[in-house]
Amino acid sequence: MTEWNVRPVTASDEPEWRELYRGYRAFYGVPADEAKIDTVWSWLSDEAHESHGFVAVDAEGHLGGIAHVRRFARPLSATTGLYLDDLFTSPAVRGGGAGRALLLHLGEYAKDAGLSVVRWITAEDNATARRLYDSVAKQTAWVTYDIVS
Repeated sequence: MTEWNVRPVTASDEPEWRELYRGYRAFYGVPADEAKIDTVWSWLSDEAHESHGFVAVDAEGHLGGIAHVRRFARPLSATTGLYLDDLFTSPAVRGGGAGRALLLHLGEYAKDAGLSVVRWITAEDNATARRLYDSVAKQTAWVTYDIVS
């Protein structure tokens, strides 16, 4: 199994990040809209923006996975959590530990930052990802709703 180094995304990651992010969008049936991809990259490149990116990097320096996170308030517990908006691994390395490395890193990152939880959602039928998630986290009883404007 490949050993993965997880670190914040940097400017030099942009070409491989774009390839992975296009793959993420395609996985969910979302067209590769370059203007939207540019917007997300600009968020990740702006230290003041609430969204932050992490990458799983192999020994040769190639990206195997991406994760996008942001902090969120938890009023009932009066704490702050870390929300994982996006997690994607290259199909070429899927099952090789990049996703697990990203999730474990985010758990440590949250703990070190004094954050109370790392939370995310996934599609109910995403069985491959759910096997990974079940091995590192606890599924909640919450049901998600959207009001789309």
